[in-house]
Order: sequence, then C-alpha cells, then structure tokens
Amino acid sequence: MRRTQLGRSGVTVTRLSFGAAAIGNLFTPVTNEAARAAVDAAWDAGVRYFDTAPHYGLGLSERRLGAALRDRPRAEYTVSTKVGRLLVPDESTNDDDLANGFAVPATHRRVWDFSADGVRRSIEESLRRLGLDRVDVVYLHDPDDHAEQAFHQAYPALERLRAEGTVGAIGAGMNQTAMLTRFLRDTDIDAVLCAGRYTLLDHQALDELLPEAAARGKSVVVGGVFNSGLLADPRPGATYDYAPAPGALLDRALRIQAVAGRHGVPLRAAALGFPLDHPAVASVLVGARSPYEIQDAAAMLRHPVPDALWDDLRAEGLLPKETA
Repeated sequence: MRRTQLGRSGVTVTRLSFGAAAIGNLFTPVTNEAARAAVDAAWDAGVRYFDTAPHYGLGLSERRLGAALRDRPRAEYTVSTKVGRLLVPDESTNDDDLANGFAVPATHRRVWDFSADGVRRSIEESLRRLGLDRVDVVYLHDPDDHAEQAFHQAYPALERLRAEGTVGAIGAGMNQTAMLTRFLRDTDIDAVLCAGRYTLLDHQALDELLPEAAARGKSVVVGGVFNSGLLADPRPGATYDYAPAPGALLDRALRIQAVAGRHGVPLRAAALGFPLDHPAVASVLVGARSPYEIQDAAAMLRHPVPDALWDDLRAEGLLPKETA
C-alpha cells in the first residue's frame, strides 16, 4: 500500500490506517482474539499505520495494539497515540465506562492535563501499555476546552520531544476544524487528525483547514469518513456522528449512493476515496473491530472511482465546486 510522509517529518503513513478505538471496546465488548485478528487482517491488507489513545478503553486499546504488533518488524509500521487525558486509578466504583463510550470496567478516571509534565507522563505511560520504546506520532487529543494550556504548554513540550528524537511527528486530533487550522498557522506541527469534517456529507475542512495545510506543506489524516455509519449503510435508523441521522442527511446520503451506483461504485468506496483526492490528505483512518471490517475497507479503497462520479456529484449539488 502506498505510503505518504507526514509534512516534512520523515514519518510515513499508509493511505489506509487502522483506528484502534473499536478494539478498546468502543460501545460493545471485543474479545482479545477478535482484536488481534483485526490487527492481523489490517497488516495482511498492507496497512502500516495504527492509531490509538489512552482514552480508548482506559488503555485497553493501547495494550491490545501493542500486543498485536509486538512480533512485527518495528521499522515497518507507524504508531500514533495521543496526550491530554491522564489515566488515574480509581477504586471508588464498580461501574463500567459506558458513559464515556467504552464497555470496560471503570478502573481509572480520566484527568484532563495538557501541561508539559502531563504530556511527558502520558507518553511514558502509553509506551508501557504499548510495550514500545518509541511512538512515531503524538497528537494533542481534543483540546477544545483547553486551548490556553494546549498551545502554551503541551505543544512546546511536544516540540521538545520531537527535537530530542523521542517522537517523530507531532500534531493535534479533533472533531472540529477551527482550532486545527489555528495549530497549522500558529505552530510547527507536522499533521492534524480531523475526524468527520471532510466527508461526502461534511465539507467544513475545505473552508480553511485543507487549504492551510496544503499551503504550509502539512498533512491531514481524515477520520470518520463514514460519519459513524450513515455513509457505510444509509438507511432509516443509521447514525450520523453517533446520533440518529436527520432525515435530510439520510436523503442526501441516499442521493449520493444513487449517483455512485450509476458508476458501479459502492458508496463505501466513494466515501473512502473522496478525502484522498485532496493533496493535503495523507491517510484515511478507519476503525475496525473485526477482520471483515478492515478487509472490506481495504477492498473498497482499491475499488476504482472514476472522475466522472465526482463531476456528477458536483453537478447535482452534492459536492461543492471547490473539490474540483
């Protein structure tokens, strides 16, 4: 699978990347065996970029990903994790963590911390869970309500770690575009991870984020290309950004599916291929909890998508003209 460099960092990622939130028991449990099988299937499909975070399953995702990659040649794959939430042991409850989206025991609580010390501590703890001596990419994770500390403490800490060679590339990962654009303008990050804001249904990243990244030679990793389900299987009851899809968006998704069908292209293939048409986009990140899901994503990415499909979507007002 083709690889692309993140900015000028020297760190490379494959066009398709594996999002490891699902193997951290996102919403529903996944067995250790199924998690390992999903990572193995991604490797067999040519995926060499794997993204995780302490937040995912209170460290379970990092532990499972590290175990699945342990016997792989370290120079052949890229791992990213995130900072901003420290995991603090908490024995005060016997509850689960489903309030935060993960079907795991609530053995820890998350503490927001974008201080310099918090960044270093978070990375040290992630390395232990992953069983690695380095991570290739570190993102500031959802600093929406912590901008002051993220820009003035966490970012400089990451910049120092990059200069020391502890990490290869640095960036920020969020579900919005405004602050990610500010990171591109005001700091020397290598890449941003933008979830859900550059898809067939949501084009917010076109306004400023993608042009800024392209102009500055930075990279964008796009997550949430299916908008949590609607662009994978548009039907009544499908979800959009993890909530029931509004009727207008369902109708729009069905119209896009119909246009794609006229060109013999599955909607999933169009959803995966669309972001990669932009020169600033280095990779699309797909979450998977089973071998089938990642195998299907790899097959969809290989499916030819003719330029005429994008032309027809623009002609019908389903894509902005700026995507030309």
